[in-house]
Amino acid sequence: METIINYFETIPSSHRSIILVGGLAFFWILESGVPLFKFRYKKWQHAIPNLFFTLTTVIINFSLAWLLLGTADWVVANDFGILNWIPEIPLWLYALLGVLLLDFFGAYLAHYVEHKVKPLWMVHLVHHTDHKVDTTTANRHHPIESVIRFTFTLFGVFVIGTPIALVFLYQSMSLVFTQFTHANIKMSKGFDKVLSYVIVSPDMHKTHHHYRLPYTDSNYGNIFSIWDRLFGTYLYLDREKLVYGVDVFPDEAKNSNIKDLLKQPFQKYEKPTLSTDVEE
Repeated sequence: METIINYFETIPSSHRSIILVGGLAFFWILESGVPLFKFRYKKWQHAIPNLFFTLTTVIINFSLAWLLLGTADWVVANDFGILNWIPEIPLWLYALLGVLLLDFFGAYLAHYVEHKVKPLWMVHLVHHTDHKVDTTTANRHHPIESVIRFTFTLFGVFVIGTPIALVFLYQSMSLVFTQFTHANIKMSKGFDKVLSYVIVSPDMHKTHHHYRLPYTDSNYGNIFSIWDRLFGTYLYLDREKLVYGVDVFPDEAKNSNIKDLLKQPFQKYEKPTLSTDVEE
């Protein structure tokens, strides 16, 4: 564990880029071989807007990385935050707790708030209006959302008292997990269900991408499933019933156009439809 921590403390930007590109390539190939849904689409054409928003996400996160580094250094130097206030624990437990808490602030809480605050939901819509969810959907975030997510992560680093090694470890894990859970891959339902008791599984997250409430407002987690189960936001929907998108924004052509997606947060919003066929 010490070797891992030391590595992520000084991980080169090139290595972080390899994780991004390597993960995307791996799941791209995997979902082509064992697809969950056999989409009738031109895979590269579908990927273009998603990769554009992936690029804007990378640019924003790299541009603001100095804030993360400065905050992480400050909390360590000033012995501030949850991790610095608890009694000494084994390094593996320290790392697990740090990543677990960052997953709450940077992923679950940010995601939950985006769904509950209307202006933020309009920004987050860009992610939900993909009608063919695959691994390229993972980082399909409007630039404004990238800033919002970064702000929540920064707040998490401050409150938790996370050193930069754990921040980079968390971000790397978060990236791979979001590529995994969005990937159009088919696993056995039983194995997926078992995974969902510990981590966010593909079927669990894809329920969140169903086009109607209440499923859209469920399963907010990214790495660990504990937060959804703890706060009662976990829902299950059989994969055969999945329909991707958002019911009040059904125009797939506009939802695949970069210019229209950039303007999407400022569109007129209609009240969504509440589904009555909720599964337990």
